[in-house]
Amino acid sequence: MHVRVLFFGLLKDICGAAEARLDLPPGSTTGSVFDYYASAFPKLRQMASSIVLARNHEFAGTGEALAEGDEVALLPPVSGGSEPSEIADTEGNFFALTREVIDCRALEARILQGHDGAVVTFQGVVRNNTRGRATLRLEYECYEAMAIRKMAEIGREIAGQYAVSRIAMVHRLGTLEIGEASVVVVVAAPHRKPAFEAALEGINRLKRLVPVWKKEFFADGEVWVEGEWDTNAPRVAAS
Repeated sequence: MHVRVLFFGLLKDICGAAEARLDLPPGSTTGSVFDYYASAFPKLRQMASSIVLARNHEFAGTGEALAEGDEVALLPPVSGGSEPSEIADTEGNFFALTREVIDCRALEARILQGHDGAVVTFQGVVRNNTRGRATLRLEYECYEAMAIRKMAEIGREIAGQYAVSRIAMVHRLGTLEIGEASVVVVVAAPHRKPAFEAALEGINRLKRLVPVWKKEFFADGEVWVEGEWDTNAPRVAAS
């Protein structure tokens, strides 16, 4: 059977491609895909405790059986067309990926309702240094089909766990300059305390579970920034 294999972030550099087609025997699993590429690129085996697999846009363990035409993605630790990918649900929550400057005022106006007494907006912005090393710019990429679904999943869970009205999450992709917002989380609620709590929980979960990666550019080089997966994300191997 044939499967489509995707590589992101540092793994794309290691394997020399963003995408490949792999022919596997019947009965193969997601782990078979990893084993194939780990044999060709031994560095993957060394990174097994931090690599997560996804099958058809969902996190997957190594034992999941594959079928003809499946899509398997190899995902390194998350750091995370010109039209944005977006989801606007019936409850008024909003989630998007965009290559344009994020309009925070428009997001606030989009989710605010008459009964709300608080709007909390978190912006993650590009700073000009990392550990004293001057940063020139950042580049973000993501597994778009999976990222937008995970953002919506996280947002809806938070909206159900806190006394809030609506939530919006937008992540920027492509090249970002110093001072630009890379991610925005906006929460509207009748009262301020749950709005603050939900916004904090939103960015924390987004950083650990949404497959977005960033590359940092310096005057003397560039590097993929390694973050950390949520403890429940299924690694290829235990640490």
